[in-house]
Amino acid sequence: MKQFDSIICITQTSWKGDFQKAVVQLMTELSARHRVLFVDYFYTVKDFAKGVMGQQDVPVKEIMHLNNPLKKMPVANGGDLYLWTPPLMIPLNWLSAKPHDQLLHWNTDRLIANLRSVMRRLSIHRPLVINAYNPVIGLPLLGKLNECATIYYCFDEITAAGSWMSRHGERYEEAFLRRVDAVVTTSETLRQAKSLIQPQTFCVKNGANFDLFNKTRQLASQQPPQKPIVGYLGSADNRINIDLVEYCVRTMPDVEFQFIGEVHEPDLPRRLATYANVTFIPPHQPADLPPILAKLSVGIIPFVCNAHTYTIYPLKINEYLAAGLPVVSTPFSILDDFGTIIELADTPEAFASGLRHALSDTSEERIQQRVAMAQANSWEQRAHEFEAVIQQVPKAWKQGQVV
Repeated sequence: MKQFDSIICITQTSWKGDFQKAVVQLMTELSARHRVLFVDYFYTVKDFAKGVMGQQDVPVKEIMHLNNPLKKMPVANGGDLYLWTPPLMIPLNWLSAKPHDQLLHWNTDRLIANLRSVMRRLSIHRPLVINAYNPVIGLPLLGKLNECATIYYCFDEITAAGSWMSRHGERYEEAFLRRVDAVVTTSETLRQAKSLIQPQTFCVKNGANFDLFNKTRQLASQQPPQKPIVGYLGSADNRINIDLVEYCVRTMPDVEFQFIGEVHEPDLPRRLATYANVTFIPPHQPADLPPILAKLSVGIIPFVCNAHTYTIYPLKINEYLAAGLPVVSTPFSILDDFGTIIELADTPEAFASGLRHALSDTSEERIQQRVAMAQANSWEQRAHEFEAVIQQVPKAWKQGQVV
């Protein structure tokens, strides 16, 4: 039986946003069977100032306690899920190691005091802490919440995370890995890497909000695409192989290419905006995506192949499949699970050829194969896999008795 009365999720991810987030989806599914307290993004004084000036979406009233920072969240599965906005933090990432570590104690002491107060309000006595990719906060937090166990949920390679985390994250992560009770990664390559330090490392891959993205099928059948459209969903950043994409755009003028989401790589619009068959669509709330995806003919993942992308299991692959879309991807990571369901191409020429084949791969049998694959990889299924990991952590789950 479980030895925890609640799950507390400590993360570096905000609850709100214009795209699907793994930890938000996972905690939502887990809340169907466990009470979950989701600790929202650690907003800093700098974030707060931007929020006041309207430059950034920040829950200013919650931070100032003008609104209650603790909210019971309505979730479709009827789960027991709470969202808590923590107090303001001092921005530390820009500091060198010594002052960073000194001021980190101020941040964590403030967090612990406030979080304990919330735990009393919710009658949380013995939580399971799931730290989602924030070892810098996670390390000094160990043992401070009367937790039965701590699981590190690692969904990216921290050395490639950018200045927001990699500057101090790498040195904190190694110590954190050694002290947590288990690690769950979202790709097999990450599992292999982290298990060198923490033997209790498991892989639970990213899933898909199946019901949401499968709505695309009904919309597409009502209004079939009028022209071939190849789409990329998500943040377009330095993972995109621009040479490969530009080759396809240039040699396939009869096909429209759409990028749906934020563009963080300035070379992408600079090089592609001159082509008449390229469209950039701003990010949309997840609930608004099915009508956009219903216009697509193929979903693409044109990532570069390097050490960083090798550790990725992308959310979008199962989102495309849930929509019934053919998928063409570079072989940037271990994608053996998908067999012949998706097309893999490692050169610009092969990618363009793969797109041509995918555009004609429209049989109902193939569509159903894609949808079935996505359904098997839904977040509901991933939550059950995560629970199976929890059951292998003795401090969190003891067979045969309740402690």
